[in-house]
Amino acid sequence: MTFFSGLLHLDRLESEAIYILREAAAQSRNPALLFSGGKDSAVLLHLALKAFRPEKLPFPLLHIDTGHNFEGVTDFRDQTATRLGERLVVAHVQDSIARGSVRLASPLASRNAAQAVTLLEAIEAHNFDLLLGGARRDEDKARAKERVFSHRDAFGAWNPKSQRPELWDLYNGRLQAGENFRVFPLSNWTELDIWTYIEREKIALPSLYFAHVRPVVRDGEFWRPVTAVTPAAAGQVIENRVVRFRTVGDMTCTCPIESDAADVAAIIAETRLSTLSERGATRMDDKVNEAAMERRKREGYF
Repeated sequence: MTFFSGLLHLDRLESEAIYILREAAAQSRNPALLFSGGKDSAVLLHLALKAFRPEKLPFPLLHIDTGHNFEGVTDFRDQTATRLGERLVVAHVQDSIARGSVRLASPLASRNAAQAVTLLEAIEAHNFDLLLGGARRDEDKARAKERVFSHRDAFGAWNPKSQRPELWDLYNGRLQAGENFRVFPLSNWTELDIWTYIEREKIALPSLYFAHVRPVVRDGEFWRPVTAVTPAAAGQVIENRVVRFRTVGDMTCTCPIESDAADVAAIIAETRLSTLSERGATRMDDKVNEAAMERRKREGYF
């Protein structure tokens, strides 16, 4: 029985996450919190404020910007950091392309996997030794293998077979020179937990998470958004559909679902009936290759 077992479900998850955030800050020299403006990072930031306010956060916010973000999400990111008065560090994949450390097959190719390179460059440039992320174990099989304190070697690589034990909620934050931790305070949360907590805490989100009309094309089992970066291919019929996004990653691989859920309560009801994870239902690259996430994580991805 752990310290958290006597609490109600959301209170237990909240207390556990705050405990992890404080442990991470206490055991690291120069941490950062990954903040994209998405729902999981918004919840993580909200928990960090509960953990450390009224003081300033003991770490900056960090976003790896692919340059192919959906409209409104980066604005939400910037406005949130400004409103809270917290430092925001943005590392751009485009800068990695300019340096030659990232090379794409074509100008409109997906930059999702390239984030790993830019992330490792940001860690080196700012000397970060620990990154707090909003990943959850229910997202996919690779995420389910993660420890809360996920060790990365001096090359930024993750090896699921060499992670440290975490018995009795005790975390070993010792690092050798050049090594790094990714810490996931939301590991034990589910998508339904996230939305239930968002409702309870009244956490603001980008509007893309809620039902809206958007031009899309059918691409296999997905409705792919039509944008300047992801135009319709020859022969594809553009349709205006009522959709929403379950996740707001790079627009080259992230697809909406058909939904009329226009508020958090409706999304919670819809999520209770869902049989697919948000990545399985909306991320084209993960669906095409179920090993994609684990491969990217071994290369330094979040």
